[in-house]
Amino acid sequence: MTGPQLEKPPSRRRRDAGPSIRDVAAMAGVSYQTVSRVLNDSPRVRPETRQQVLEAIGRLGYRPNRAARTLGSGRAKAVTVVTSDTMLYGYACTLQGIEEAARVEGLAVGVRVIDSDDVADVGRAAEYVSDPSAGGVVVVAFDAAGAEVLRALPSDIPAVAATEAGGLPGTGRIAICLDERAAAADATRHLLGLGHGTVHHLAIPSETETSGREAGWRDALGETGAPVPPVLTAGWDARSAYEAARRLAVDPSVTAILCGNDDTALVVRRAMYEAGRDVPGDVSIVGFDDMPSTAYWTPALTTVRMDFVGLGRACLASVVAEVTGLPQPAVDLAPPSLVIRESTAPPRSH
Repeated sequence: MTGPQLEKPPSRRRRDAGPSIRDVAAMAGVSYQTVSRVLNDSPRVRPETRQQVLEAIGRLGYRPNRAARTLGSGRAKAVTVVTSDTMLYGYACTLQGIEEAARVEGLAVGVRVIDSDDVADVGRAAEYVSDPSAGGVVVVAFDAAGAEVLRALPSDIPAVAATEAGGLPGTGRIAICLDERAAAADATRHLLGLGHGTVHHLAIPSETETSGREAGWRDALGETGAPVPPVLTAGWDARSAYEAARRLAVDPSVTAILCGNDDTALVVRRAMYEAGRDVPGDVSIVGFDDMPSTAYWTPALTTVRMDFVGLGRACLASVVAEVTGLPQPAVDLAPPSLVIRESTAPPRSH
């Protein structure tokens, strides 16, 4: 999904830094990509524009460096990924897809990890990727930290985001996502179709107030008029998910749970075991993401398969188009799909 570019202030530089490629662009009244094309003798620049840029370079005394030359040859030589995590399954697989696609394109990949959505952390990350040597930027914006970096980037930085379903309204950036909402609705319908009176939801953190996974869960419950239990939320850590899962485990009315991801489902399985409740005999559990190990759990986990690697590849192709000025490629991702295994069954009364 795309939107208009929004005007944002340029990033700050050190006071002792010399004139930058963006200073040249501002004086010449062009984009910094155009300045790069001039520096690399690209034929894609009109003679009058080239003269404006050369005059600005002379007036400012700008000295181009190798980093400034990386964007002018018709494609980026590097891509920088901004992410708050490199270990969680969805993040890691998205990063894998970006790296694989970049390797095919002959691009170097750098990774900038942002610690939090604190203003200072966001500012440092945005400033870091504002340097031309960063090349195109892919922001993994599955959470608030990534989303805030995307919002903080100057408008002339070529950037694409991997996001939750629905994108990030108001950023004016290309956002590519998997349809988690429809997938969560399918998973919830599966549980309701087995005869469960309702489905509880243990959610993972989200950038938005209501994530695509939670929204899909609500959609399916609303279709059937099933009760909508309060959402239990957990952090990314196993301990917080475990504490929430223990509250579900001691409630005999809980017979079906949609988990925010597979890691959460594993913790829920543990909490049920400790409470003496069988899965799926007493409680059915559905995960999200389809980590490879889930097929070998006891019981094997019913979960939603997500094409995160494909998402990363699509983001890489999109940001290359942003940098080079080529048309945006078509996005062709495998849709999320429910994989039914052993962790779901009709409730005992059926």
